[in-house]
Parts: sequence; C-alpha cells; structure tokens
Amino acid sequence: MKKLLLVGLALLFLSPAFAVEPDEILADPAMEARARDLSTEVRCMVCQNQSIDDSDAPLAKDLRVLVRERLVAGDTNEEVLTFLVARYGEFVLLKPRFTLANAFLWIAPIGVLLIGGFIAFVAFRSRRGQNPEEKPLSDAEHEALKKILSSDS
Repeated sequence: MKKLLLVGLALLFLSPAFAVEPDEILADPAMEARARDLSTEVRCMVCQNQSIDDSDAPLAKDLRVLVRERLVAGDTNEEVLTFLVARYGEFVLLKPRFTLANAFLWIAPIGVLLIGGFIAFVAFRSRRGQNPEEKPLSDAEHEALKKILSSDS
C-alpha cells in the first residue's frame, strides 16, 4: 500500500508545471486556450530553450501578458506572432517560419547531405576500379619472378 501511495505522489509531482500565474488567466476559456497555444510557440528570451508558457522569468511573464492583451484587443493568432516577430525578431519563435531570409538554414542540411553522398559515391566508385591484382606484371617483375621460381627448384 505504501508503494502505491509513493508512486501516486511521484506522478503528482511529475505532472507538467506551467508558469502561468492565476492573475494572467483570461476569463474566457476559449481565449485562454488560444493564449496557451500561442505561449507554447514563443521562446523565452531569458531561458532561450523554453517556451514562455514554461518559463518563470519575469520577461516571460511580460510576454504572456502581452500575448493575452493582443488577443483581447482582437488580434488573430498570426497577428500576435507577427507583432512579436516585429518587436523581438525571428528568434522569438521556437519554430522559425520558412522565409527567404532563413531559407539557407532550412535547405543547408539537405544540401550538405546530398553533397556528402555524391562525394562518397564518387570515392567508392573510383576505388572499385583500382584492384592491384588486375595489373599485368612488367618485364622486370617477370624476370624477378622467374629468378625466384628457378632458385626454389
């Protein structure tokens, strides 16, 4: 019975903890759900690898409040994200958008993989044709081989 109680307590403490404080929560549940969805897409500028929904940093709280204010003002989700990008740059998004400015960052890994595969293909193909056993012996090598074979007998 004790073990079951301990497992239950452990699961209770392992549940995800969100940093949203009660004074931030909107009265409209649908609006609050939109705000939470947006908060998971925005990077905390202090923690940098957490969303503002997960961060306890004061700047993250300010951003959560800002997102909610923009939603209450009637902005769409895309308008809120565009506002944040205009204010803080593309880095504020946890999943950057595919734009011409950052297309190289999205395409570069594929390009490097293709170039590496092409180089490996060419290297293996050229090695396959270089088999030292297929080269005919030169005249000097024939003479040396005859001397070795005649001295053995």
